[in-house]
Amino acid sequence: MNEVFLLWHVHEFADGHEDVKLIGVYRTQIDAEAALERARKQPGFAELPDEFEIHAHQLNRDGWTEGYFTYPGSSSAEPEA
Repeated sequence: MNEVFLLWHVHEFADGHEDVKLIGVYRTQIDAEAALERARKQPGFAELPDEFEIHAHQLNRDGWTEGYFTYPGSSSAEPEA
């Protein structure tokens, strides 16, 4: 199984918006956990130490297989006509 581990820091604001940072991609869960401990000590992350997430991901597998939809009026940029 070709699997990697992605370390994210995800902070949700009171208004529902998220600030998502990909910290890194690691060969093992142990490597990702070690990176989490290093990042947790850094400015900014130290103030929000419980907002890290580690997700396993299969290599060579599409993540978005059905496309996506943006709701009108969302904060996402609209495509140009």
